[in-house]
Amino acid sequence: MNKYELAVVVSAVIEDDARTAVVDKCKALVERFGGKIADVDEWGKKKLAYEIEKMTEGFYYFIHFEAEGDAIAEIENRIRIMDGVIRYLCVRQDEA
Repeated sequence: MNKYELAVVVSAVIEDDARTAVVDKCKALVERFGGKIADVDEWGKKKLAYEIEKMTEGFYYFIHFEAEGDAIAEIENRIRIMDGVIRYLCVRQDEA
C-alpha cells in the first residue's frame, strides 16, 4: 500500500451541506476501492490562481490515504465527473 494525497477544489457557489456531501462522496470513493483514509485537511475558501468556470474562489480539501496503485485510476475517473468538483489532483507521497 502506498500513501497518497488527494487535493479536491470544490465549487464555492454550492450550499454548505452540498459541499460536505461532495467531500463525503470523495472519501467514500477512496474507501470503496480499498483505500484507508488517514485524515482530511480542510483549508477553507481560497482565491483560485485563475478563473475556472467563471469562478474565482473554491474550497480546498486534502484527503490523505493509503491504497494500492491500481485503485487511483478508478478514483480519479469517478471524481472527474463528479458535480461540484472544479479541480482535483492525486499524488503519491514518497517516504523520504
